[in-house]
Amino acid sequence: MRRCLARFAVVLGAFALAAPVHAERLVVSLSAHRVLINPNFTGAEPVLFGAIEHDAASATRRSGYDVVVTVTGPRQDIVTRRKDRVVGIWVNAKSRTFSDVPSYLAVLSNRPLAAIASPEALQRLQIGLAKLPLTSSAEDEPGTDAFRAALVRLNREHGLYREESNAITFLTPNLFRTAIELPANAPIGNYEIDVKLFADGALLTRQTSAIEIVKVGFEQFVASAAREHGFAYGLATATLALLTGWAGSIVFRRD
Repeated sequence: MRRCLARFAVVLGAFALAAPVHAERLVVSLSAHRVLINPNFTGAEPVLFGAIEHDAASATRRSGYDVVVTVTGPRQDIVTRRKDRVVGIWVNAKSRTFSDVPSYLAVLSNRPLAAIASPEALQRLQIGLAKLPLTSSAEDEPGTDAFRAALVRLNREHGLYREESNAITFLTPNLFRTAIELPANAPIGNYEIDVKLFADGALLTRQTSAIEIVKVGFEQFVASAAREHGFAYGLATATLALLTGWAGSIVFRRD
């Protein structure tokens, strides 16, 4: 019995020594948890505010804090194709299919990622566009990295992928804010927000939140009709196209 108690005391002591001396907690809040897409939608910039709270035993860190906010949009399968010139004509040649790819990805920080954590830590935590895990249908074939680079480049050009090292502003040593830029072509769905707090290159804690992008008005009616009543929607679309063509022929015909 005494031997068991002694072992238990040793285990408790080990846990006590392993426990962090400083304990911080993140509190985050969004200016809007829902973004509505209407005919005049040109984009949105919901603002995220965050506060760093300390417990009674915590001391202020002289080196300060670093924050990385990762916003991930709905995931989907994406096909990246390469065009080759054949007999003077550009045609689709090889392609790669990437599975479970974020349709939107923003990595926002207060400093360059390399100054916040080590490359090993960034790789382990999958922080940054360069560390984005992409599963290809042909990972073992040569040239896959070129398709991966093309996928990231095209999404960056369309404003769907972003990595900004000065997007987070500390209003006070323990209070920060950042704007999440959602372009007009942002896909609808749920967006996950992961906020990580660093100090001296180590991850201290993290907090999550979410944003939902939904269509409203006539766009939502059309999208719902196409999704829930596919046959009727297709029939109505074909009928409308025929009527439009017939009306155009009547108006512009030459007598």
